[in-house]
Amino acid sequence: MRHALLFSVFVIASCGLAYELVAGALSSYLLGDSVLQFSTVIGCYLFAMGAGSWLSKYITRDLIGRFIQIELMVGLLGGFSAIGLFLVFTWMSAPFKLVLYLAVFGVGVLVGLEIPLVMRILKRELAFKDLVSQVLTFDYLGALAVSILFPLILAPHLGMVRTGLLFGLLNVGVALWALHLFRAQLPARPWLAVQSWASFAVLLGGFAGAGQLTTLAESHLYADEIVHAETTPYQRLVVTRWRDDLRLFLNNNLQFSSHDEYRYHEALVHPGLAALPGAKRVLVLGGGDGLAVREILKYDKVESVTLVDLDPAMTALFSTAPALVELNRGALKDKRVTVINADALVWLEESRDYFDFIVVDFPDPNNFALGKLYSSAFYRLLEKRLSARGLMVIQSTSPFYARQSFWCVVTTLEDVGLKTAPYHAMVPSFGEWGFIIASRQDFLPAAVDSAKTRFLTPEIVADLFRFPADMARVPAEVNRLNNQVLVRYFESEWRKVIR
Repeated sequence: MRHALLFSVFVIASCGLAYELVAGALSSYLLGDSVLQFSTVIGCYLFAMGAGSWLSKYITRDLIGRFIQIELMVGLLGGFSAIGLFLVFTWMSAPFKLVLYLAVFGVGVLVGLEIPLVMRILKRELAFKDLVSQVLTFDYLGALAVSILFPLILAPHLGMVRTGLLFGLLNVGVALWALHLFRAQLPARPWLAVQSWASFAVLLGGFAGAGQLTTLAESHLYADEIVHAETTPYQRLVVTRWRDDLRLFLNNNLQFSSHDEYRYHEALVHPGLAALPGAKRVLVLGGGDGLAVREILKYDKVESVTLVDLDPAMTALFSTAPALVELNRGALKDKRVTVINADALVWLEESRDYFDFIVVDFPDPNNFALGKLYSSAFYRLLEKRLSARGLMVIQSTSPFYARQSFWCVVTTLEDVGLKTAPYHAMVPSFGEWGFIIASRQDFLPAAVDSAKTRFLTPEIVADLFRFPADMARVPAEVNRLNNQVLVRYFESEWRKVIR
């Protein structure tokens, strides 16, 4: 019995941490700013555990029965927390944060009740010093196990919804095991058995129908038909279709619409590459959709394109899905293209190659993991990989909606000794969007070959580098790894737009 209860401690510790990780990951997917979300979720959860531990002193009778009921409650609340939060976000986003923290607090209180009750149940079999050491050892081991399994196996392969339901089943499994283990000590309570098996059946049904539940939630989150959706170790990837318009969303953020993506990608690639008629080696960081590569391959003198994108699921999708391959014209399968799935910063530290033209096409810096890719440290690494007369171009969010963020990127590039040529283009799906060409020399725009473009003409290119008064330069700090000021600028400016 002692060993069974200690193993139960291992399981319930795993479950408690899993619910916390699911809530933190889901809130960062939906709200951005992963550091803020995880910090506040963890803080709320730990405080709630303390409250639960304090409340446990008021449970004085029927400890085993109360323990079983708590396991059922935490299993149901924690198990369905992910899909519940997802549905709240899609159907009534205003109270999402309130529901998030109420759910985290509720699970935390219940988890805080568990360990004191187990210790009181075990106190007859263990001396106090052994009781504390063994219970806490199994508690910490359970937390270690799930902290390793969650990012490597559970989140990428099961997703948030199924992961929550799986641990809900484990909590209810502990209740059923305790019901069996202490059957001789429990009075005849058929309703407790009925509640336990009913809870198990509900969670099992939820786990089996998790795909349909997720589809139901996402069908309200996205206005158009979802044609592909998957959770990778790095992000939630969703592709929607309305008539002939394909749209890509990463963590609920629109990345492109096929109706006007050509404007963005032509503006990203052609002003810089047209000024380098002899460019042979090109590096693309991010851009796993292959759309920037499509534009680069229009230049016959380009001999090789190296694409470095973190997520293999992204590059696989845009290499195999017929509609997406048609959109990028099979760019990722071209013999001149080498696809590498790696962290761009780590890859740059290890690379010894030089490139004539570098395209940096990362998502906007809405969290610190992305903010590092807009830092002075990153740009110093990038500058080392640039050939003597080479150019780099960086997508740099909107100079209209996120004005200080845009000029922060300019300031950061200049801080590492690069000369900059900021410009902007109108992309209907996003509004005015900003780009920056950086190099060791002053940049002069060259004529763009209109045969290669649908949007750009030689006359338009010259206008891209002129900024009206409401997008003109404003003071901004350098974005460094130790301050990540760009992320704070970005969150502050886009929060005003969303409101």
